[in-house]
Amino acid sequence: MIARKYLYLIALAREKHFGRAAEACHVSASTLSAAIRDIESELGVTVVERGQQFSGLTPEGERVLECARQLAARAEDLRQELAQMQDGLCGRLRLGVIPTGLTAVATLTAAFARRHPLVDIEVLSMSTQQILGGLRSFELDGGIAYLESTANDLAAVPLWCENHVLLTPRDGPFEGRDCVTWHEAARIPLCLLTANMHNRQTIDSVFASLGEQPRPTLETDSIVSILAHVSAGHWSSIVPRAVLDLIGIPTGTRVFELRDPLVEWATGLLVLNRQPRSPMVEALMGEARALNLGMQDSTRVT
Repeated sequence: MIARKYLYLIALAREKHFGRAAEACHVSASTLSAAIRDIESELGVTVVERGQQFSGLTPEGERVLECARQLAARAEDLRQELAQMQDGLCGRLRLGVIPTGLTAVATLTAAFARRHPLVDIEVLSMSTQQILGGLRSFELDGGIAYLESTANDLAAVPLWCENHVLLTPRDGPFEGRDCVTWHEAARIPLCLLTANMHNRQTIDSVFASLGEQPRPTLETDSIVSILAHVSAGHWSSIVPRAVLDLIGIPTGTRVFELRDPLVEWATGLLVLNRQPRSPMVEALMGEARALNLGMQDSTRVT
């Protein structure tokens, strides 16, 4: 349905290295190189910048890559449709999730797995920019990110609104209280996600709006690492309440509501806004919509 040589080109663009791309495609490097030369001969353009090592695609190569990715996606869509007509949806669901959503997303993936037991699910921890890139290159079916990341080429389904709390060692400085201000949080030793993470950037923006410039003395790209470091007794952190609701409050820590201001961020499912959507993406969006409605009903009841 799509010539294998174009799949080799997609792999080369992803791996940015002839050897790694060949390994990913289970062929020799010479076979992959010959396939790229065949594309160039067929189309009459130079696709890859020439050099001792892979140094990128030419502008013409980027256009060929874009078309190849679209063709590969449509071929996969058809395979899913045919499988769905026989035994039910099968294949692999690929989800990119911001670190702060890695625990809460289990509610979505579990619901999806119950309805589509033949589908394997891959959940990857990614920054927002990595998720957007993965969606646009057809390497992800969906992404869980803050909804302010939505763009014209993306469709979104809201999932949950999360407020952030201060997690501190149990013997920390706020004993006997149930809330802490952002000003106060700026003045204690903090461990936060790294500066390239969207969650960290939103936290920084709240501090900046208050004229505060806290300097965290430990940074990590892992929520699990943050929880472990707070449990160790030296640092505090600012984390989404949803993380603690699902996995519990770590031993030796306490949770305080953050006030002045009280801030919420909307998180949801992002997918590429293309028609027709693949059966996998349609099924994923259906579960996300059901989950969103369930959360709304629960909120109204409580």
